[in-house]
Amino acid sequence: MSEVLNAIRDRYSTRGYKPDKLSEEVLNQLILAGLQAPTAANKQEVHFSVIDGDNPVLQEIEDEKNRLFNAKPANNFYYSAPTVFILSADSNFYWSPLDAGIATENIVLAAEALGLGSLIIGCVKDALRGEKEAEFAKKLGFPEGYRYEIAIAIGYKDAVKEPHTYDCEKSVTIVK
Repeated sequence: MSEVLNAIRDRYSTRGYKPDKLSEEVLNQLILAGLQAPTAANKQEVHFSVIDGDNPVLQEIEDEKNRLFNAKPANNFYYSAPTVFILSADSNFYWSPLDAGIATENIVLAAEALGLGSLIIGCVKDALRGEKEAEFAKKLGFPEGYRYEIAIAIGYKDAVKEPHTYDCEKSVTIVK
């Protein structure tokens, strides 16, 4: 089986990370994987804000998320991963959400192939698109006219779980 298919099969949402930082080489490989994702009309409008897990802006996002949901979860939204990618994209381009999703898949599969864990994160959307949207966009270095699309936590796995099972008969229709 190819390495790509192995990465697809083996990847799961990691919710526990070792504190070890990613090397610059590994980080650059992940960024390149995201940049190599196809985009509609080759617009290449997805922007990657790469944040160290100890950066205070992540706690600010967590606090805003918790305020909006009136919750205090046991873990922060990125499960203390040493690196968080926050993807933003051109808010006026119809295909930006799809393009960000494709880049996300490239990044998490590259992470798996490099022996890393990852977690795709959507729960901060309200915090990053709410009343503090402009403040967070500035702190995260979003280009003008870009807005949050999705986030990814990445690091060395400190928790293991089995990939999700699936039901082919329920989820697939082959039309001939």
